Order: sequence, then C-alpha cells, then structure tokens
Amino acid sequence: MPKKLRTYSTEFKAEAVKKIEDNNGNISATAKQLGIAMQTLSSWHNKANQGKLAGTEQYDPQLMAVMEENKRLKRQLKVAEEEREIPKKGHRVLCEKQLVKYAFIKTNRQVFSIVSMCGVLSVKSSSYYDWINRDISDQQIHRNHCELLVKAAHSETCERYGVDRLHAKLIEQGFDISLYMVRSIFDEHGIKCRRHKRFKVTTDSNHNKLVYPNVLEQQFNAKRPNESWVSDITYIWTNERWLYLAGLKDLYTKELVGYAINKRMTADLVCRALNMAIKNKRPSKGLIVHSDRGSQYCSHAYHKIIKQQQFTGSMSGKGNCFDNAPIESFWGVLKNELVYHQDYKTRFAAISDIIGYIELYYHQTRIQKGLGYKSPRQVWFDFYRQAA
Repeated sequence: MPKKLRTYSTEFKAEAVKKIEDNNGNISATAKQLGIAMQTLSSWHNKANQGKLAGTEQYDPQLMAVMEENKRLKRQLKVAEEEREIPKKGHRVLCEKQLVKYAFIKTNRQVFSIVSMCGVLSVKSSSYYDWINRDISDQQIHRNHCELLVKAAHSETCERYGVDRLHAKLIEQGFDISLYMVRSIFDEHGIKCRRHKRFKVTTDSNHNKLVYPNVLEQQFNAKRPNESWVSDITYIWTNERWLYLAGLKDLYTKELVGYAINKRMTADLVCRALNMAIKNKRPSKGLIVHSDRGSQYCSHAYHKIIKQQQFTGSMSGKGNCFDNAPIESFWGVLKNELVYHQDYKTRFAAISDIIGYIELYYHQTRIQKGLGYKSPRQVWFDFYRQAA
C-alpha cells in the first residue's frame, strides 16, 4: 500500500517557519529537529519571505519596510547587549575545549542567541548544530513535532479549546499524540484557552402574565433531537448601543435550532426565533419548549405559537438561572469565544459576526466533550443515519 502523504495546515507551516527563526535561520537543524524534509521546510521558508505563506504575510510594503528596520535595530541592540553579558557568565569556558563550549551554549540557549554565543566563544554555529543534532532522539523529534501541532491547532481554533478538546481534535485529524503530551506542552509554553465570565441575571420576571409550570425540571439529558428545547435572550453591546439575541438550543444535539437578533427586546424577537426553529426542524407535537419567566416569553403571541404547534410549555422557577443552564452555557461560550474579543462599531457588524460563528463554527466544527467530541451537526447526522 502506498504511503499516505501528510498535509499540514497553514498554521503549522507558520509555526515551523517561526522555529527556523528561533534556530537563527538554520533550516537544516530545524528540519532535523522537527522530522520534516529539509526541502519542504525550505519551501515554506521561501514562501514566508515572499509574503506568500498564510499567517506570515505583510500587505503594506511601507509598513513591512518599517517593521523590518525595527527588527534589524532590535537585533543589533540585542547582539550588543549579549556580547557584553555572555563573557560575564561564560568566562570560565572561554579557554575550554569545544565540547564544553557546546554544552554552555546548549544550557544558555534560552537566555542568549546561539549566534552571539558562538561568536563570543569562537565556535562555528554550523559545528554546534552538527553536535546538537548528532544524537537527537526520535522521542525528541516527536516532541518537537507535537509542539508545532499543538501551537498550530491552538491558533486554528482561535484559542478556544482546552487540553481535552484540543487533544480530541488532533486525534480526529490522525495525529499520534497523547493527552499527557498536549497537557505538558500547554504547561511548558503557558498556553491558555479563553476564560468564561460569570453569569449575570438579566431576566425581568416581575409581571402578572401567564407562566407555564416547570415541566423540564432540569432534566437536560434528552434522548433524541427535538425532544426538548431551551430558550433565552442575551445582550451584546455595540457602538450603536445594545443588540438583543434570542435563541433556542436543542438539548440532544446542543444545536441552536432557532435564533433572532434585533435592537429591541420584544415579544416578536422570541417569536421569530421560535418560528425559525419550527421551520428548520419541523418538530412533532409534545416537544418541551423551556424558557425563563421573562415578559417576552409570557406574551400572548408566544403562547399562541406553543398552543398551535401542540408543544409543551415550560418555565424556570423565579430567579433560578440553573433551571435554564444549557442556554446560559451557550451564551457564555458565544461571548467568551467571540463577543468579548470584539469591538463592534455597528449592529450590522455584530450580527454578521454572530451568525457566522453560529452557522459556520459552532454548528459545523466546534467539538464538545458532552457530545463525545463531536460537533452538533455531526451528532444530528449520526442520529438520523442510525435511525434510517
């Protein structure tokens, strides 16, 4: 059977090129350390220098020239500082044999640049790299390769995955990497996923409108799609003031089956979200539709849809956010992974960004531990494939 060709993501290639810079431009040494063919790595490096490698390109020629000049001046300053400091720390090995000097360089490679140390100690950098790579083990090559995989995947997922989900993603892509390896790389390089903000109560339930009993009673483990939906409204700030997002989440697939966005928080907002969910999923009667006691969900228009479709209405206890935890969890994910990292100038920009996140990322590719490290759309397809 012919050997399967491995393909690398643009993020991986960019990380590999950065590694060349860490090795002071030595492509041969970097290729050996990463277990990548030198010709392949050299090609990526050339494309990066030409601005043709994604993740490394610069589009403004003038800006690029200024940045290059700044880099050059910083390098000169760093070399001058290191040439002053290296003799202070390495005076004992100045007259020692080459192997002792090599050992000093290896020990201090995180403190000083290898090129500077080689110059001060009168050692050829090519000889040092030959020595350092002579006995490099397959285990170390694998470790170096895994570091690039983890960093690339972390970048590819916009820093949204923790250790467990990032490991599951790499395994699904066919890479041989252990959970322990991913965790140790996270710890060694200080890699962190984006953190959630605490829940804040925003529901106004001080009204005398019709309220459904709590039929769901925190039974969040549905056995099939369209068995139970949970609904809520959240707030997003823009420079044009508030934007309101109403959504319904399926408790089996974790998919946002319906949503609506507007600058006003009205009963029509939640009705449009519910109608979208009905149109998309065509659920049968008896479906539990759960929400909090907000006045929008207690409106006549909303209750009319529930009654016409023969759904079972359900509402949280007064002031109890845990009764509606799954949809609150989704709002946390949306804001933590997207909204809190943006400064929306207009409502239109926010709406476009949010819809793209929901439809293209959350539904299609974002794997979840509670779904067996699958995306909502994968779970939906798997269920109906097995049922067919």
